[in-house]
Amino acid sequence: MKLKIFALTLTLALSFFVLSFDYLQARNLDNTPYDWYFIPGKNNSPSTTEPHYQKLLDKYGGYYIGNIQEKELYLTFDNGYENGYTPIILDILKEKGVPAAFFVTGHYLKTQPELVKRMVNEGHIVGNHSWNHPSLVDVDDQTLKMELEKVKEKFAEITGIEEMKYLRPPRGIFSERTLALSSQLGYTNIFWSLAYMDWDINNQKGSQFAYDSIMKRVHPGAIMLLHSVSKDNAEALGRVIDDLQKQGYTFKSLDELKK
Repeated sequence: MKLKIFALTLTLALSFFVLSFDYLQARNLDNTPYDWYFIPGKNNSPSTTEPHYQKLLDKYGGYYIGNIQEKELYLTFDNGYENGYTPIILDILKEKGVPAAFFVTGHYLKTQPELVKRMVNEGHIVGNHSWNHPSLVDVDDQTLKMELEKVKEKFAEITGIEEMKYLRPPRGIFSERTLALSSQLGYTNIFWSLAYMDWDINNQKGSQFAYDSIMKRVHPGAIMLLHSVSKDNAEALGRVIDDLQKQGYTFKSLDELKK
């Protein structure tokens, strides 16, 4: 019995040492800030990005694009605050049977718990977009951890689900350090290969503009970033889904994401 207790204690001590060592290693990594961007392909061919960004994502298990050999799409929304259009978006997704991922902030969790519950109940992924939406590069390690843990804890309080697997760094700003630390906390960083300027609620240009912007950039394996505050997106989404499905595209969950 004493031998078993000793073995268990030794195992726990070694596990703690390994985690602590990994954490200290991450703290010493390069914290040069990078502002995520993608390079659109021509004629609906896949987007690319800076080779150094790709190398870092490969190293720490992040994604900005899926399998470019298949006509698969990953629909994601950033939800910093509610502007009245998420219920419409959820209605459309339910009608079409399309999964999506919603990346939420602390503000959204505090003000829209019922919509968060609905996202989960209707089979969507809820991802972490940080509590206060800071640049994760600019905060220290403990603050970064707190930013992510507070979202996870509030999400669990609302839904009863303790797991949160995906992170979208606020404003797409990242470094090797933030990728490493968030990976150690159990997150897969999700960037994007399709987006347009849709977040300015005072500069909406109509559903046709949203439709055209999405359709001219869509490509196999696209991780699509849309903002739920956009009236244009809400009005264009049903038509976008219908026409992309007619083109042979299938909408997938991030849980099915493969390179």
